[in-house]
Amino acid sequence: MTRVAIIPARGGSKRIPHKNIKEFLGHPMLHWPIAAAKETHKFDRIVVSTDDPDIADCAKAAGVEALMRPDDLSDDYTGVVPVIRHAMWTLPGVITTACLIYATAPFLRPEDLRRGLDALEGADFALSVTSFPFPIQRAVGVTPENRLQMFYPEHEQTRSQDLPEAYHDAALFTWGTRDAWFSDRSLFGAGTVPVPIPRHRVQDLDTAEDWTRAEYMGRALIEAGEITAP
Repeated sequence: MTRVAIIPARGGSKRIPHKNIKEFLGHPMLHWPIAAAKETHKFDRIVVSTDDPDIADCAKAAGVEALMRPDDLSDDYTGVVPVIRHAMWTLPGVITTACLIYATAPFLRPEDLRRGLDALEGADFALSVTSFPFPIQRAVGVTPENRLQMFYPEHEQTRSQDLPEAYHDAALFTWGTRDAWFSDRSLFGAGTVPVPIPRHRVQDLDTAEDWTRAEYMGRALIEAGEITAP
């Protein structure tokens, strides 16, 4: 059995230029998830899939492999699944289990990945998720007339504690079997098991404001001993 971590890291980020290798609390962003993957001691190899030579050099500096992907898998519209498939096809040997790890996951911990691998037993995928901080059934939208409108008006008077908790993709990792990655099965379907991550270790990194907030979070997490720097 060959178990591989694949970290997609494209070079074309526009809102935060070069965010995959931008310095985050003294280290390239890419080095944070690489360090977590290495500390699990669960992978036969760790590979960064990229189209950018600078990212490839950053991956090698962290002691892992870099796999250059073709141009048709490097545009703004390419999803992660084709990237994972390309890596699994290209790398030597038969990969039986692959873990997609996001390049911008500085709060990922080795034990998160180990829990995901354990959860994969008997499933197609094991996906990191976190809970919404507010009941989604009480969400509101804004109409074209600039007025509020509930998405689920039937729950206007329902107490928050009486509503089921909802979750979303934490964008840290997804474990999957070879058969699952090469199938049309949904990452959010009945074959996927959740791996819950606490909300205080989940942060999107799409804007400069996100980045600043993540740095505050990271300092607090390091001080609390919840994460360690690479």
